[in-house]
Amino acid sequence: MNQPLRFALNRMVAPRLPLPRFIELAVALKADAIEIRNDLMGVEIEDGTPARQVRELCAAHGIKVLSINALYPFDVWNAERRAQTLVLAAYARDCGARGLVMCPFNDRDDPRSEVQRSAGLRTALSELAPILREYGILGFIEPLGFEECALRRKRVAVEAIRAIGGLDVFRLVHDTFHHHLAGEQEFFPELTGLVHISGVEDAQAPLATLRDGHRVLVGEADILGNAAQIETLLGGGYSGYLSFEPFAESLHGRADIQQALGASMAHLKQALAVLA
Repeated sequence: MNQPLRFALNRMVAPRLPLPRFIELAVALKADAIEIRNDLMGVEIEDGTPARQVRELCAAHGIKVLSINALYPFDVWNAERRAQTLVLAAYARDCGARGLVMCPFNDRDDPRSEVQRSAGLRTALSELAPILREYGILGFIEPLGFEECALRRKRVAVEAIRAIGGLDVFRLVHDTFHHHLAGEQEFFPELTGLVHISGVEDAQAPLATLRDGHRVLVGEADILGNAAQIETLLGGGYSGYLSFEPFAESLHGRADIQQALGASMAHLKQALAVLA
């Protein structure tokens, strides 16, 4: 590994911090990029914070906004989804975000066949592409590795993107948790626009039972192979951000989150130096 790692903070790292303090956390860790979310109560975006305020706060501290996370379920296209997309796309543009994370339908009661899911995916991408172009943002497609998810693997997303002529506006999110959960072997570094990193330390839990609540910071006991995944992406030419996205409730109220994140960053730097 020759290039320095570029770390970012997803809002899920500290979902209860006011935005100014969250930005200060990123600055203190020398992480010059963040992701904000539309699914957290009491903070931006749900608290009504204007997009311009987000832009100004970030710009004042030299922080980029990588994405709004997330449009869901992006692959079930209807009038409601279109309206949701337009609202989020406008906010993304106005706050200076590079793109919009898009997550697929994840429900055990999804009645659609694989053929219907595939058709739905391509319809959604065809409808989304012109909106993304109009607003000047990218669509970051994030396959979810859960068995019930309508889009588990990146290969399916890549084929759909190519089929609808969307290579100019769509990129993949490589999530180390979901990559492992899906048993996926393929990497698409050239089409990857963002990497989400988190660790799992419960080695006894069956793979199919792992959920977001298992996701902690990456450390020595990680079973997901984060370092190896990152090395493969970097070796294939990926040079973007590694955004911390732990969902475990045990992390969200930690007073020492800065130290914990710093330790995880140091661990990954050391692990990748060993692999290099």
